[in-house]
Amino acid sequence: MSKILFNLSILFSRPTGISNYAKNLFPYLKTLNPTLLTAQNYPEFNCYQIPDNLTPAQGTKGHFDRLIWTQFQLPKIYKKLKSQLIFSPVPEAPLYGNCRFIVMVHDLIPLRFPKFLSPLTQYSRYYIPQVLAQAQHIICNSHSTAKDITDFYNIPASKITPILLAHDANHFRPLHLDHGEQNAEPTKVCPPYFLYIGRQDPYKNLHRLIAAFAALSNNKDYELWLAGPQDKRFTPILQTQVEELGITHQVRFLNYVPYNELPKIMSGAFALVFPSLWEGFGFPVLEAMACGTPVITSNLSSLPEVAGDAALLINPHNIKEITEAMQTVATDSTLRQQLSTQSISRASQFSWEKTGLATVEVLSRYV
Repeated sequence: MSKILFNLSILFSRPTGISNYAKNLFPYLKTLNPTLLTAQNYPEFNCYQIPDNLTPAQGTKGHFDRLIWTQFQLPKIYKKLKSQLIFSPVPEAPLYGNCRFIVMVHDLIPLRFPKFLSPLTQYSRYYIPQVLAQAQHIICNSHSTAKDITDFYNIPASKITPILLAHDANHFRPLHLDHGEQNAEPTKVCPPYFLYIGRQDPYKNLHRLIAAFAALSNNKDYELWLAGPQDKRFTPILQTQVEELGITHQVRFLNYVPYNELPKIMSGAFALVFPSLWEGFGFPVLEAMACGTPVITSNLSSLPEVAGDAALLINPHNIKEITEAMQTVATDSTLRQQLSTQSISRASQFSWEKTGLATVEVLSRYV
């Protein structure tokens, strides 16, 4: 008999924000003696084997198969193991299986930026509200997301607990602190660069970032690196914009950067520029700060909760403001050093242990 089932059906090998969250969280749930529903094996836990084709790695089919499995197979496992609670790291749960559950909500981006024919928008509009209405409790990753849940779904705030996320402090740490003046990697001969990390969806605001970079005075002295999976819907539009602005040789589209290489390119950057129009949390901001990299990010959604006073906050709709922040970081070495020091201090306030213990405290109220 296992009182809590931790549903890891979404986990797969390439780290994304959600799988990163789930993977870092479950070690701290040991005190609750959960059973992990997983396609992988974790010898230190009770594991219940589930199919391995339910993840984003299988694309839309994986999502669809997982939803079917959640509705029809998960309740059977719940009854078989005589469970009392399911915890899901995404807002998915059986609606008609008489199961008690707590879910995690990461963001409401598909409702803030709806796409008429997008399955994700329909999923957020019709399935998620039913899940949240039936949940025993809801965990989310920021006060901003908690407010969205209340505003969009009319869920009472008393049913929601915001728990800020974290970063891997052993992985994301300063590799050098001088950001270009006397580079700690003498073999590196690239110009100083600004860095963006993430997807290339329109709400990530890359078209304004590119325009802001093009408006830098002496922009030929710098590069802009865009790290993240290229998308055939959006990347060509951005590449055309770069060509039209005449900055092709200064903008690098790096595609997906392996997790192991992220601290190196973060530590080497003049600044991370993350002008997203909305984020549920914003992992790249926290990870860059942990590397001691100055951060320029948006003054809305969850991003001020993560950055605190350790970053330059800009209005992401204002190209001139983004340019001015980049210009300031590029030309003021004292400010760069100050932001670097503040970033490291700010990032040290976040830990997976804090996130894990706060999550255990919520879950233990319901078993």
